[in-house]
Amino acid sequence: MLAKRDSSGVRRWTCPGARQTDLAALGTGSLSVVREITDETFEAEVMQAERPVVIDFWAPWCGPCKAVEPVLADLADQHAGRVDFVKLNIDENPVVASRYDVLAIPTAILFEGGEARETVVGARARSHYESAWANWLNPR
Repeated sequence: MLAKRDSSGVRRWTCPGARQTDLAALGTGSLSVVREITDETFEAEVMQAERPVVIDFWAPWCGPCKAVEPVLADLADQHAGRVDFVKLNIDENPVVASRYDVLAIPTAILFEGGEARETVVGARARSHYESAWANWLNPR
């Protein structure tokens, strides 16, 4: 998935080589245990959060985003109370994605204390997420 700015400066997402029918066939899907946030709720739910928060930047037509959904949902279940997991649909909420230069999806960014601390770009194995976020998932 790639981001390009249109003539008004708004970032639009594309999937090179995919036809609209291909994208529509992927369905929408959603994480049941990972709550949805918006550009409007980002400040309260992430920047002012008392514990670390992972944001999954995704879109309903993104196949790789669907692949990481169960991985992030499992991590959310396993680390509930230690790290919060949320997701942000970049098609409906482009402001936060633009603010943090999310140029490809899926992208997951861990925030702590109002700052982005660790970013994982692309669909990765569970072990990759666990390694990247080990300091927050398994505090010493």
